[in-house]
Amino acid sequence: MDNNVQWKDFYIKDIFYTFDGTNGIQTPTGSYIKKSELVDGDIPRITVRDTNNGIDSFCTSNSKDFRTYKNFISVSFLGSAFYHSYEASLDMKVHALIPKDFTLNEFIANFIIIAIRNNTVNSSYGNQLSSTDLPNLKIMLPVGKDNKINVGYMENYIKHLKKQHLSKYNVYLNETYGNIKNKKIPALNEKQWKDFYISDIFEEVQRGKRLKRANQISGDIPYISSTGINNGVDSFIGNTKNVRVFNNCLSLANSGSVGSCFYEPFEFVASDHVTHLKNQKFNKYIYLFLANQLGKLSEKYNFNREINDNRIKREKVVLPIDDSGKPDYEYMENYIKLKIKEQLQKYICSNI
Repeated sequence: MDNNVQWKDFYIKDIFYTFDGTNGIQTPTGSYIKKSELVDGDIPRITVRDTNNGIDSFCTSNSKDFRTYKNFISVSFLGSAFYHSYEASLDMKVHALIPKDFTLNEFIANFIIIAIRNNTVNSSYGNQLSSTDLPNLKIMLPVGKDNKINVGYMENYIKHLKKQHLSKYNVYLNETYGNIKNKKIPALNEKQWKDFYISDIFEEVQRGKRLKRANQISGDIPYISSTGINNGVDSFIGNTKNVRVFNNCLSLANSGSVGSCFYEPFEFVASDHVTHLKNQKFNKYIYLFLANQLGKLSEKYNFNREINDNRIKREKVVLPIDDSGKPDYEYMENYIKLKIKEQLQKYICSNI
């Protein structure tokens, strides 16, 4: 890429559409709509969450405040930013950026999103990015000889990065999963299955320890609670005393999103709403297979019927077995490797 490219600061209001609101120049935003006025549908509802492209649900509404936009960048009052090529509805405090002089695509949008996020890292509940603050936010972008935004450079730069990443993925795919093609791996319905007590599968079955939010110290240790997203990570803390620390195991939510199960390859602190399940002989592939099976417990339990310590001792999980009737861990490992390989191949092929 060209290292001699020129850069310039631009106000958001100079690049994207704004309007003269009651409090000054504002960016278009979403609006608050009661849950009772939202019904299941096929339009993504974008909220302030920083995961899953901000999508909280899929819905529609007859409310006059149900605002939708298409081919835009959403920016929340907390600074998260995502590109949406599709029609989407915005919740309150989520802003829509639509360019005045050029059309977005995934490459141009992702370049701009990086520039936006670099300047919104300090946004928080105490320092919100309002619809009147956003127009005056400055971002640095490349410019051409005419001193206008160099859209072509942005697009080519992101394409170049993507090509590099795809090359790395391809190398990783061949080095890590190349030999899986030489193995005959039966389909799930071709295997025999059997019930096993959870306590017989895992050497360690222990609940985390209660840690009130008021006592949490800010840090970089993942705090796993009962949320069903982000691998159960609720926050990042610095507490090291009077907590229970685990690593390389499964976390199973006892309450909240009951039955949510994740493989945790890193060291983490577990809340009392989570039980950790560990077997020193398991690798990540076996854990991933088991997490899927244990996640089916969510069909049996709910918010009013939690997985307490006594219930988990009596609980069973259905697993594929070998010729001796024992859990076929080799099959579980190879099956997950095959699925990961297929997904990587699909991703690489769809992005070439």
